[in-house]
Amino acid sequence: MRHLPGQPHQLPVNHTLLAAYQGRHFLYEVTDKTARITLNRAERKNSLTFDSYNELRNLFRAMSEASDIKAIILAGAGGNFCSGGDVQEIIGALTKLDMPGLLAFTRLTGDLVKAMRSCPQPVIAAIDGVCAGAGAILAMASDVRLGTPRSKIAFLFTRVGLAGCDMGACALLPRIIGQGRATELLLTGRSISGEEAERWGFLNRLCASEVLLTEAMALASELTSGPSFAHAMTKRMLQQEWNMGVDEAIEAEAQAQAICMATNDFHRAYHAFVNKRKPEFKGD
Repeated sequence: MRHLPGQPHQLPVNHTLLAAYQGRHFLYEVTDKTARITLNRAERKNSLTFDSYNELRNLFRAMSEASDIKAIILAGAGGNFCSGGDVQEIIGALTKLDMPGLLAFTRLTGDLVKAMRSCPQPVIAAIDGVCAGAGAILAMASDVRLGTPRSKIAFLFTRVGLAGCDMGACALLPRIIGQGRATELLLTGRSISGEEAERWGFLNRLCASEVLLTEAMALASELTSGPSFAHAMTKRMLQQEWNMGVDEAIEAEAQAQAICMATNDFHRAYHAFVNKRKPEFKGD
């Protein structure tokens, strides 16, 4: 893997613009249409800094223009996913900021979640070890979450005197695990194991630590070989329909599906089915 950017890279034309962002705190590589972002501060359990929030926000925003990227894997180095905001570089600094400065920071962190939710590619979080605070939010904001028995997930905000309503947690988490369970985690800040997280529906499935990334890559490969336009439409509608009634959602889905029916991928799938062969999707 390689830093993004820090040094010259040979990047595909469609996502050359990603090299405009300083990736000092994460590694970035592309394999078979899958971008893998690895938080790379293993000695600090991949804690986040002001710069890494900004870098990640910019990267996910740029993904909307990366037409050659069909799936994204978000992982952490050194056996942990992410321990949240760095105590020395963020928490301490926040105690010295005035209200405009504090609001600028909280809006930045929220913008990262918005960028993850609005990028068209499915985001797969590969969660091993510590996944706490803002790290748990990054996992929550992903579309699919794979974990291990070593995973320890905690929304720690109340433990440091903050509200649990951070970076969209009160909107997103109840939709994933239910209102009662989300309320418990956001009020108590307690950690849950990988097994409990899977049972509650936060994790899609558990994997052994040594095969976590292999499983994530296999899922990404399955997605990248599929109809990426339709995947992006599915992700967009999952997001938009949270704010709709059922009748509005049915009409919105009728329009979305009609658009997908006009794609070449839909026609390829039909002709492949008729000829009893597997379709080759191209995302157009």
